[in-house]
Amino acid sequence: MARPMDVAPERPIALPDSGLGRGWEPAAIFVLTLLLLACGLLTLYSASSVLAIRQHLPDTYYVFRQAAGAGLGLVLMLVCAALPYSLWDRLAWPLFWVCVTLLMVTVLPGTEAIAPRVNGARRWLNVGVTLQPSEFAKIAVIIWTASIAVKKARQDHFKRLSLGLGPFFIAWSALLLPVLLEPDLSTACIIAMLGVLILFAAGARPGHFLFLGLLAVPFLKNQLAVGFRADRMAAFLNPATDPGGAGFQVRQSLVALGSGGLTGVGFGMGLQKFGFLPEAHNDFIFAMVGEEWGFLGVVFLTALFVAIILVGFRIAGRAPDFFGELLAIGVTNLVAIQAVLHMAVGLGLVPTTGLALPLVSYGRSNLVVTLIAMGILMSVARAAPGRTGRSRTGRKGARA
Repeated sequence: MARPMDVAPERPIALPDSGLGRGWEPAAIFVLTLLLLACGLLTLYSASSVLAIRQHLPDTYYVFRQAAGAGLGLVLMLVCAALPYSLWDRLAWPLFWVCVTLLMVTVLPGTEAIAPRVNGARRWLNVGVTLQPSEFAKIAVIIWTASIAVKKARQDHFKRLSLGLGPFFIAWSALLLPVLLEPDLSTACIIAMLGVLILFAAGARPGHFLFLGLLAVPFLKNQLAVGFRADRMAAFLNPATDPGGAGFQVRQSLVALGSGGLTGVGFGMGLQKFGFLPEAHNDFIFAMVGEEWGFLGVVFLTALFVAIILVGFRIAGRAPDFFGELLAIGVTNLVAIQAVLHMAVGLGLVPTTGLALPLVSYGRSNLVVTLIAMGILMSVARAAPGRTGRSRTGRKGARA
């Protein structure tokens, strides 16, 4: 009779090499990213072709520009996947200050030549190529917050507001203030949410979040009570108050989703892109998916995002160290928050905001940043399965 030690493995069973690193998680992120990117390019072509023709451009104008951004983003994704993620810990402060500088350039007087006002906002830099610095600020705040949070946790600073959360909120203001001045409240809120969620995972006290959140309530209330934001809030609370104005986009989005039925009206056959649904290729591309691909298409698209989120959090849980865990949590939240809010806007569940659907909506800065984030996530995943006896400096380990 064989003894247990003769049949049981002495070491943990290793998952097969995927070619992108040991284990299946890097390959899963890579495949899911490519699937979402392919769905995005197909939907974008259909959603933007009419707009391009009306602007006397080729019908493929927007999709070719997006494809060029996708090509650059994929190269950067693979580079980031190959680099050790610990490199980002050393680059945290330089990336932070580069983003602060770029954001300040977009709002300073006298820089209109390279930071023109478009649709009432100054959010882009034209320096040979068009960049949206606030998109790159999202990845910068993730890397910087994860790096500093590890040090704060190791020194047990999160017990005190003045040593824990306080310094983070002061530093974040250097990014948030110029974003608010652009103005872009929704992006500023996402940047703040990304940082807060990393600190929560790092062990910051919920009571401190509550205290600082209460301090921010008057500011947010003031911001939401003026201009177009007030109109959007009123339309959200009662869509019938302004069906042809602030409530128009959401009503048309719901019409698009409802007309798709189970299987959709067919690729390229959607009608809402003919001037009924503004920003069909960007802010409301989720509605275009529902119209042309139907409920099944929406379920498939949602399933891809859910899969990326689940795999991302699995990678965070298997990270070799605390910095890798927080980094994986941050980049996973980057996709999760934007996807959930974009879909919620399309369904009329939250007030209208100009948020892109990651890897799907038109916008090369957002696309490149998302692909870089996926590369970083793959880098963390590649490091985890091949490590034995890993040492993770977490909430307890950091304080030991």
